[in-house]
Amino acid sequence: MNASDDERKIGIDVFYTDVEGIGGKLRSKPEDFRVVEIPKDISADEEGDYIILKVTSKNWETNHLIRELARRLGISRKRISFAGTKDRRAVTTQLLSIYYPDKELPEIKIKDIEIEFVCRSNRRIEIGDLIGNEFQIVIRDVEVGKEEAKKRIDEINKELKEIGGFPNFYGFQRFGSLRPVTHIVGKEIVKGDFDRAVDLYLTYTTDKEDETYRLARERFSKERDISKALSYFPKHLNFELTLLNELKKGKNAIEALQSLPKNLLMMFLYAYQSYIFNRILSERIKRKLPLGEAIEGDLIVPVSKYGEEEDIIPVNNRNIEKVNRMIRLGKAAVTGAIVGYDTRFAEGEMGEIEKRIVEEESIDVRDFIVPEIPFLSSKGGRRALVSPYKDFSYRFLDNSSVEMKFFLRKGSYATSLLREFMKSRDIRNY
Repeated sequence: MNASDDERKIGIDVFYTDVEGIGGKLRSKPEDFRVVEIPKDISADEEGDYIILKVTSKNWETNHLIRELARRLGISRKRISFAGTKDRRAVTTQLLSIYYPDKELPEIKIKDIEIEFVCRSNRRIEIGDLIGNEFQIVIRDVEVGKEEAKKRIDEINKELKEIGGFPNFYGFQRFGSLRPVTHIVGKEIVKGDFDRAVDLYLTYTTDKEDETYRLARERFSKERDISKALSYFPKHLNFELTLLNELKKGKNAIEALQSLPKNLLMMFLYAYQSYIFNRILSERIKRKLPLGEAIEGDLIVPVSKYGEEEDIIPVNNRNIEKVNRMIRLGKAAVTGAIVGYDTRFAEGEMGEIEKRIVEEESIDVRDFIVPEIPFLSSKGGRRALVSPYKDFSYRFLDNSSVEMKFFLRKGSYATSLLREFMKSRDIRNY
């Protein structure tokens, strides 16, 4: 079963299951998409320099949340850190750490945000300091009757469980749900065309983006007047306004980009790597190569309760039976390439897929060394082709609304699981 045109823009060409989906819509309201982060153990220390907070927010994208907290506290946003970015149109609960030595945190009141003090600690929270996320998601406007929907959900769930999970695609959130641009900007950075990268971030739009945003981008694309653009770009486009201000000061594209938050800059590059990975996984599915089983030439990684480990094990005719036994037990996973300057490619048919897609992108792995902005350089790695999901349950709230609950390891996307159940043709429904 083929994916939609919009999904193809982010490298997703196929569904794994052939069973028809139930349709429906996500995020009819933020409360329909609830995410609770499950952190790794926090080491409490009453004398620590960091304050750990549990923050529950509604309709706040993580970068904007951090910016507002920093503004209210009168501190640099660099003093605030988190384990993972969260969706905007959702109700999310996550831990944040704030470097705030020797004094109490003042009371902070922000609309649609609840803040709870957890403890002091001697270390900050870093990206990846979580086990996973618990999801509680409502799908509304299901397109088939209740009994037929139950039948389809059960059949799809059975097929996915047979491979140990769902195809581990990077979801739309990685690229921009209504304006999938991050990977396009990332590709230009990798190619060394920073002027083009800045221009795309300012002007790229889709008919799904808010009309006021779209019209501003289209106007700037025609007029190219930075001073005027600063007067009509919507105030919510914080990062675009930051770039425009830097360009007005006479800064070049490289300097302007470095005025953006470091994690946003890194997301551009990561998104391009994610796009390539999605293409690789799509091609493996199209060739009907197994996902929950290794073939000769594959590279696998051990899996612990915290997720994939870094050790890479090549699969050959001597170890393939043992490897597949480990995969069936959930102790290992077949991987695809996260392309970077030091990528280890698979052998055999999987290796041919990975190398061919890199060639089709007209890039060289050494392009992932970015001397102009060194911290963006990425050596690459491997990512599991299948993501397990645990504690899955569902119930109907009425005849056309179903609530699903499940747990995912860090780095996996709920929408990549839900798309198998829904098979919507419109990304706005994801």
